Amino acid sequence: LLAATVAAGPALAKSTDRQQPMDLSAANMDALLSDDSVSTLEGSVSIRQGSLEVDADKAEIHRKAGEIDRIVLTGSPARLRQISDQGEPMDASAAQVVYTISSEVMVLTGNVVITQPRGNVRGETIKYDITTGRLDGGGDGQRVQMRIMPKAPAPAAPAPAAPAPTN
Repeated sequence: LLAATVAAGPALAKSTDRQQPMDLSAANMDALLSDDSVSTLEGSVSIRQGSLEVDADKAEIHRKAGEIDRIVLTGSPARLRQISDQGEPMDASAAQVVYTISSEVMVLTGNVVITQPRGNVRGETIKYDITTGRLDGGGDGQRVQMRIMPKAPAPAAPAPAAPAPTN
């Protein structure tokens, strides 16, 4: 369930991670497992599920009607790492990550850096729509920066074999 927090969308997240066991650890936990509650993990929070790795200072898990509704990660920075189905790593860090499950929207704020092999995005606020894959940044008075790496060239075709000598 918490993997949905950081699964940066179908294109970025490994699809099998949500079916893996989730391991959580922290220095302190204040949890209430009722239908409408907030559970808080604090102090070197570590979440592992499949290829997903989350490290934060604090994680708040908000439940409504028995389902996880919103997850808030904070840290200096909070960091998310995951491998896509294509085997590409994604690394994201921000002071705060808020994931609202019902809208499938993740908002990263505070010195946001998202890095993938084909490029990176930096800004103060980045909104990520997991359903569509759309990134929306800026609008907060700060500039957004992107670097897009060129596509790797296709491997060269092997040279044709020389014709056999004729006698």
